[in-house]
Amino acid sequence: MEENQTTVKKTSKEKIAELTKENEALKLELETVRLESSQHKDSWFRTAADFENFKKRNQDTRINAYKEGKIDVIKKLLVIGDNLDRALAMNLDENTIQGLKLTKRQFDEVLASEGVTPIDPLGEVFDPNTQEAVMQVPKQEGETPNTVKQVFLKGYKLGDKVIRYAQVVVIGE
Repeated sequence: MEENQTTVKKTSKEKIAELTKENEALKLELETVRLESSQHKDSWFRTAADFENFKKRNQDTRINAYKEGKIDVIKKLLVIGDNLDRALAMNLDENTIQGLKLTKRQFDEVLASEGVTPIDPLGEVFDPNTQEAVMQVPKQEGETPNTVKQVFLKGYKLGDKVIRYAQVVVIGE
């Protein structure tokens, strides 16, 4: 019987040792899985943040592309307005002038509805941020130097951005 108890004790000790060893292996495996899980979680957070940044950059790119495309179209249309202004300055019959004025008013309304404002600096101090001096004339009696004497071509702004500089004649010193 004593031999039987000794065998049971040995078997129990072996079982305990085996279970302890298995428990240690499971603890090590659990720690490894936790570490991998933490790494995957961190990676996922970084990927999600990168994707949000990408979406914001992409949205800005789309908005800028839309604005630039809009500006390109408006620049092409401004030539039509210039031609309407030139036609109105001609000596034409009254019906033609009325038709041109109506067309020019509609043209100006369309530009205004798109947020485009004209730059017509006649008589104002020359501003290189909105105007391009194409010529300078000598100062005459009673004229103020560095003011716009004549506008060759009106400029236009879309919001705060100049899309075409006004071409002007400036009074010199």
